[in-house]
Amino acid sequence: MVSGGCVGAEGETDPEAAAAAAVERDEAVAPAPARELVVGYALTSKKAKSFLQPKLRGLASYFVFMSTLPHPPKTYCRKKGILFVAIDHKRPLSDQGPFDIVLHKEYRETHPEVTVLDPPGAIAHLLDRQSMLQEVSELDLTDRYGKVRVPKQLFVNTDPLSIPAAVTRAGLSLPLVAKPLVAKSHELSLAYDPTSLTKLEPPLVLQEFVNHGGVMFKVYIVGDAIRVVRRFSLPNVDEGDLSNNAGVFRFPRVSCAAASADDADLDPCVAELPPRPLLEILARELRRRLGLRLFNIDMIREHGTRDRFYVIDMNYFPGYGKMPGYEHVFTDFLLSLSQKEYKRRPSYSSGEG
Repeated sequence: MVSGGCVGAEGETDPEAAAAAAVERDEAVAPAPARELVVGYALTSKKAKSFLQPKLRGLASYFVFMSTLPHPPKTYCRKKGILFVAIDHKRPLSDQGPFDIVLHKEYRETHPEVTVLDPPGAIAHLLDRQSMLQEVSELDLTDRYGKVRVPKQLFVNTDPLSIPAAVTRAGLSLPLVAKPLVAKSHELSLAYDPTSLTKLEPPLVLQEFVNHGGVMFKVYIVGDAIRVVRRFSLPNVDEGDLSNNAGVFRFPRVSCAAASADDADLDPCVAELPPRPLLEILARELRRRLGLRLFNIDMIREHGTRDRFYVIDMNYFPGYGKMPGYEHVFTDFLLSLSQKEYKRRPSYSSGEG
């Protein structure tokens, strides 16, 4: 479940009047679809701004934002026939809608016919870094297109002074990447020596650092669709770095849209994307094991190899606005999902069952 607030319109003195005028003006050239797909959503204001951005709105003939109370904001995607409705957290969910697709489990309990994206219990699996990569490690994917593993890691929830001994017992090698246990934070630290480990703040997960040429691959998954982009990452670490560096080096956000490496002049051995068949197998297995349809995988290729990959992080409902062509991919996914659910319902079938 994605939690948060609602998105309001900006710069409109009379939103309802503007909306009505837009409808009257545009319906003559863009007739409404026979039936709209109603999608209820609960997103933080930051996530909604990232997701419902101009390039998504540009896909439609027009969008209308309605932000005046008591009704929550609505976004009409006329060309695709999709209506996005923000869920009002101050009102019972059962009083809102009706929805075809909704991001809220409680609604599902009284409306089992509604598609819920995705089950909160499954989402929680990706919010805890202690369990996040468990399915990948159990998968231990080895295919003719490459090998996919996870770095050795250790969950730490103890006195910081005891961390060096715990690391030794677990057989982890320095340097180590320290990540907050709760995956809502993207901050990470790099510890080069045992003394620096005692300065960390549990609870956290320690992960062996794997040299990967300073580039990671963000694999976005939207249902059956897969998109991959390159992002700059932490540079390689050599013996000199281990000898000359001490302390904890903090990195607020290693990978972001501004750090795109897709157009950079990179070594072809570093820049080459993971093989498509390998990604398809990995995505299919994780969709099945996790029970999720909207997530991304952060992958790296071990430097000096061509077919040895590591999954280092996963995120539920990532920043899809940073994914090339996301507006087409996501709206097509919603429509295909609606069609599948429509065919499954006996009351809408052509007589079978």
